[in-house]
Amino acid sequence: MNKKSFWVITMVVLAVTAAVYVWQGKSGDTSDAGASAAGDAAGGRRGGANGIMPVQAGVVKSGEIAVTVDALGTVTALNTSIVKPRVNGQLVRVNFREGQMVKQGEVLAEIDPRPFQATLDQASGQLARDEAMLANARADMERYQGLLAKDSIARQQVDDQVWLVRQYEGAVKNDQGVVNAARLNVEFSRITAPFSGRVGLRQVDVGNYVQTGDANGIAVVTQTQPIYVVFAIPADQLGAVTSRMRAGEKLSVEAWARGGKTLIAKGELMSVDNQIDATTGTVKLKAEFPNKDEQLFPNQFVNARLNVETRHDVMLAPTAAIQRGAKGIFMYVIEKNAQNEETVSVRTVELGPVSGDVVAVEKGLKAGDRVMTDGADKLREGAKVTVSTPGAGLKENGKAPPDGQGKQNRSGGQRKPGGNNASAS
Repeated sequence: MNKKSFWVITMVVLAVTAAVYVWQGKSGDTSDAGASAAGDAAGGRRGGANGIMPVQAGVVKSGEIAVTVDALGTVTALNTSIVKPRVNGQLVRVNFREGQMVKQGEVLAEIDPRPFQATLDQASGQLARDEAMLANARADMERYQGLLAKDSIARQQVDDQVWLVRQYEGAVKNDQGVVNAARLNVEFSRITAPFSGRVGLRQVDVGNYVQTGDANGIAVVTQTQPIYVVFAIPADQLGAVTSRMRAGEKLSVEAWARGGKTLIAKGELMSVDNQIDATTGTVKLKAEFPNKDEQLFPNQFVNARLNVETRHDVMLAPTAAIQRGAKGIFMYVIEKNAQNEETVSVRTVELGPVSGDVVAVEKGLKAGDRVMTDGADKLREGAKVTVSTPGAGLKENGKAPPDGQGKQNRSGGQRKPGGNNASAS
């Protein structure tokens, strides 16, 4: 390569390098400008052009809240009986329909009574014979005693007759017992309901030979009106329950469906078990329900809600307003400054019973205060805000929402999905 060619190639390389350098510089400026614009836009979305944060708020109102204890309960029949035959024999008739309501003493089934009637007739004949022999022996005894008074018969003969009468009296009493037993067997051939209730599925069919030792019996009868619900509560809640029971108060109990959204029945607390389960730290309670509509069935699982007390004239705030930090539990209260601008201030509060949507505030708030329920991520003391949906979270009358909302679950502080459970904070 000659010198002229070398310098030409060198100049071309330098020109290309300079062009690349200039192009990269312009591209970098454009990226930086785009990033700066995006940051400005994001900042505008977070705080607006004037740094005002959009939030949602609820109003603190005075109302009442029910303190409840929620627990899983089991429906238990008032009485349950496996109807079994009390004599052995062939089943000749079934008088009930599966699932029907029966009354106490109603005949459910019949066993062939003829063998028992024959035994009764035989025992009755034996009784009649012995009664006749007893009557004859008594007549002889009276005659002998008359002759003995005239000294016309030996005393030994009179004494023998007296003992013979006593033997016949014993025989008659034994015969009477046999007759009574045979008559019972005839009655037992008619299988009756031990109490009023609902009869279950039939376990045997007509024509089968049934025995007293059959494990399944004829059917199962359960008394479901009234009916019980047994549930367990933590032992530390027992004092509040027993104190009100000793005072003569009737504590109401509600049975809810497993989802916690459907109320099945209402009843009253009947009794408390006499000991605490050491393995679980709970104590069993029993509630009675009239169950007129037959919505509760034995062995059904329900959510039992025990109403321990109702607190009146308390401050109610949305649970969404609860905030937790290093200094404890607080809420952002929305106020207006001297320039009539809406700002937030941090207010430390003490909470009482909590429900899904409302919480009782025992200290720190008053009726009419507006508390922030949404948008607290970037808030600080004195930050300017704008309220988008004031009054969300509470009803206008200041009472807790329906369907059990506004109630406290004091059974452990954990919410159950779908339920209106609450906990004391």
